Amino acid sequence: MQVTVTRKDSKFLPDPSRVIARFLYTTDERSKDIILSVMAMSDNEVNIALSQVLRGYARRHRNISLIFEAHFYKLNNLFKELNIKNNNNNNNKARKALIGSYFTMEYSIESAAFFNPSVVEDPDQSELGPDEKRVIFSFRATGEGHISSIVFRSVVIDKNCNLIIEPVGKMLAEAERIKRHIYNKKSFIKKLDEMRDFDNKISPVFVLEKLGDSFTYGELKRAVEETRKAHDLTPNKESIINQMMWLAKSHYELDFSLDSAISERVIFPTSETEKNGIEDARFVRFTEDNGEVTYYATYTAYDGSTILPKLLETKNFYHFKALPIHGEIARNKGMALFPRKIKGKYAMLCRIDGVNNYIAYSDKINIWREARLIQQPKYPWELVQIGNCGSPIETKEGWLVITHGVGPMREYVLGASLYDLDDPEKEIGRLKTPLLAPNNEEREGYVPNVVYSCGSIIHNGNLIVPYGMSDYASTYASVNLLGLLEELKNSKQLQVQRP
Repeated sequence: MQVTVTRKDSKFLPDPSRVIARFLYTTDERSKDIILSVMAMSDNEVNIALSQVLRGYARRHRNISLIFEAHFYKLNNLFKELNIKNNNNNNNKARKALIGSYFTMEYSIESAAFFNPSVVEDPDQSELGPDEKRVIFSFRATGEGHISSIVFRSVVIDKNCNLIIEPVGKMLAEAERIKRHIYNKKSFIKKLDEMRDFDNKISPVFVLEKLGDSFTYGELKRAVEETRKAHDLTPNKESIINQMMWLAKSHYELDFSLDSAISERVIFPTSETEKNGIEDARFVRFTEDNGEVTYYATYTAYDGSTILPKLLETKNFYHFKALPIHGEIARNKGMALFPRKIKGKYAMLCRIDGVNNYIAYSDKINIWREARLIQQPKYPWELVQIGNCGSPIETKEGWLVITHGVGPMREYVLGASLYDLDDPEKEIGRLKTPLLAPNNEEREGYVPNVVYSCGSIIHNGNLIVPYGMSDYASTYASVNLLGLLEELKNSKQLQVQRP
């Protein structure tokens, strides 16, 4: 049986009309002038000005007046410097909202690109027809300044592998509540020891002694500032402080409103480690040994100069936890978690050297110490580098891994490999030619000659492969699974028979 790849007509295109309201700040002096100008307005002038703003923006954002008020309270330090109390009679609700509106801007999250999709089964499989499956597509949405966020679409795959895309909401919502992690001191020291990659094991107590048994990020930051003012720190102590702050800033939790559609939820960069983008999220439906299901996503946090692998965790796509991934191999892009444990351990595909595919095992989901080489570039279309295109997919014949290869002219193509279920370091077979390469339509875009995926799914005997087209828009293809698996098994046999 031949491998049949069927490109589908559905396209996911960037939409510049999808905007979120972000906090806007200029300089202290300009900001103080704005505040004083609004404070000098009469109540009538305030009401007229605010009404004009609400007419223009209330239909573009959910609870825009509450957003204005939240941005108003971010100016507390300026009010203290101006000797203005935020709770006095002059600062009524309308005045607060108007001041907040001057410190708010719209950001178009998809204005540049909508790409690098992954797909997982939706937790809700109710109200479906025969042979239908509801899935969640995730995408890397990129806007002004090439800042990337994670967005979602709810889709039903019918029995013929066509997509029924549910209506896309326009009232976008960032997390309703961002909850900074509360750290236990003993646990924090233990995690710090696990992630430290230098030889000199200086105790972090010189900072933590200023804190109680539990503390927040803000309290840790103040303790660090006090320590730096009071002491001339050695390079090793400064290195410990940097790692402490990285660990603390990497933890946070997000809650989305229950009345938001999944297409309206935006995971926008929150911590300093990801302020320039959240890239290439690889979502996987993970099943524990006891049958409990958790959705994880490995992604790349980018702060403008450094990339760091991180982990998202959710049960329902309303509440998310963000965790750092640390350990000696927690570097480079492309970590992809297996959907279950292998022989009692978490397993992860990774590309620690930027060229080859590796596999790693761990007792803890966000600590990774060692990796073993399992695949190197072999064919002309992948000689520059090879990597995964999402988490391995379990089949009766083995672990199916969709790969990407980079060849001449930096052309990205998709391939496929098959690994033993019990020993995923053992390769059963590997395609000798690309599964999918950019055609004339797909090769034009923000980054030409690229097809790339962050996760696929099986449906009705077919592999559904969503992929980005030259880092601009996304589409998908279906592949007959039986033909693909047979080709992979035969490819190994052919290799063995060669002299």
